[in-house]
Amino acid sequence: MNISLAGIEAVFSSTDVQVETEDDIYYFMLDWARARYVELEERRKILSSRLLPLVRFSHMTCVTLQEILASTDNDIDREQVTHRIAEALLPKAYPKQMEGALAAEVTTCSRFAERAYEYKPVKLIAFDQPCPQIIVYLDLTREECSKLFPSGRICPHPFRLLGWGFYLMATCEMDEQSKLCSFGLWLGVAKNMKGSSCFEVDYEFAARKRSSGQFVRKLEGKISIADETHGCSDLFGIPWSTFIANDNLFINGVLHLRADL
Repeated sequence: MNISLAGIEAVFSSTDVQVETEDDIYYFMLDWARARYVELEERRKILSSRLLPLVRFSHMTCVTLQEILASTDNDIDREQVTHRIAEALLPKAYPKQMEGALAAEVTTCSRFAERAYEYKPVKLIAFDQPCPQIIVYLDLTREECSKLFPSGRICPHPFRLLGWGFYLMATCEMDEQSKLCSFGLWLGVAKNMKGSSCFEVDYEFAARKRSSGQFVRKLEGKISIADETHGCSDLFGIPWSTFIANDNLFINGVLHLRADL
């Protein structure tokens, strides 16, 4: 908390800073500003002009974005924060309309770059009707997948359905008999969330193929809150070396996964 303003700016301007999620950056900045600037007006000025522009809202969790938009916190400029959140979400909601110069600006601007997060950001679509449903999109680069070998894992942002927390986990696992590694994908339930007392969720995993441009179903099943994880240790039914070199799965170097709950 004794780091100077210039030091804080230098740290949070970096893409290499390692945190669990971008949410941590935002909340730490608020705590730091409150500790260093007692006067409200000065604190609001520092946050608005120097610190909030360093927050990468496009990689924050949906839950935190909702909390920020609903907050009545006087420390932050409501109009500025709402604008930055909208600016971060528009490219995701309207990718076609963001083509050209604006899309290039969004792609290259540092406030949209992904940091070294412990929990990988995901894209979410949620529906209330005709029944509760959430669709999670997880994009993994070939480099990220390569780092999984031989026994690593990637844990994306957790998400909520019916008040309960769920999470995805991508893994590299070795078959005990064949000794071959493969790509696995798992769905888990977070036990510490409060929600419905008992329910069962249908889920489907899919991956986009270059050949068709469409998501192709790879696995489907059911999971209840009594379970820990469901999924598959060999999602594509091929050895790791074949998977990691498969350009039909890695479209321009990116593996596109979808989980539908």
